[in-house]
Amino acid sequence: MDGNGRWALKRGLPRFEGHNRGADSVREVTRACRRLGVRALTLYAFSEQNWNRPVAEVASLMALLRRYLLEERAEIMENDIRLTTIGRTSRLPDSVADPLQELIRDSAGNRSMDLCLALSYGGQEEIGDAVRRLMHQVARGELDPDSVDEERIGRLLWSAHLPPLDLLIRTSGELRLSNFMLWQAAYSELFFTKTLWPDFGEDDLKEALDAFRHRERRFGRTDEQVEVLLQAND
Repeated sequence: MDGNGRWALKRGLPRFEGHNRGADSVREVTRACRRLGVRALTLYAFSEQNWNRPVAEVASLMALLRRYLLEERAEIMENDIRLTTIGRTSRLPDSVADPLQELIRDSAGNRSMDLCLALSYGGQEEIGDAVRRLMHQVARGELDPDSVDEERIGRLLWSAHLPPLDLLIRTSGELRLSNFMLWQAAYSELFFTKTLWPDFGEDDLKEALDAFRHRERRFGRTDEQVEVLLQAND
């Protein structure tokens, strides 16, 4: 969800005003996904690298995150949304961690949609954590190195509770993944838009979903093989 700061600077506003407006987009997009039947939405809310930002900006972002968790709690529960996270959430201050863990616990039984917040998250860090866990299992004699495959690695990722990643949307005109879901994005469809996140709304989401619907997902197969599979599933 990139472009909050640039959105504010273009309007002569403090960067934090961009983050405030970005929170409104989070609300609009989440509601739209719920209406449109999207079963899982992961929002890259705060990266591991974002801790390197100015202390005042980090504090403001943490305050905004706390406010979001408190204000959106009722809507999340009323709409049967399950809140989860990926990332090194142990780094979050108690003012955020406490309402976050409470909402995760209370929404655990909800089933209509998964809303996952990537907090203190990095794709390389996620893969590195999985590799370390595998190495410890090997060192303890619990795991044969030759049995390590992609499926086993996937089960150790922070995102193992989420469905496969189908569509990755990157806002603000940047043409990179910025360390987001690097493993999961292997066969996902990528959608890049110049729209800054605070301006990204339901119409932009529908444009991305429409583009996704018109993609042919081959997963290494030929066009002919894909056609046979499609006919078999009709």
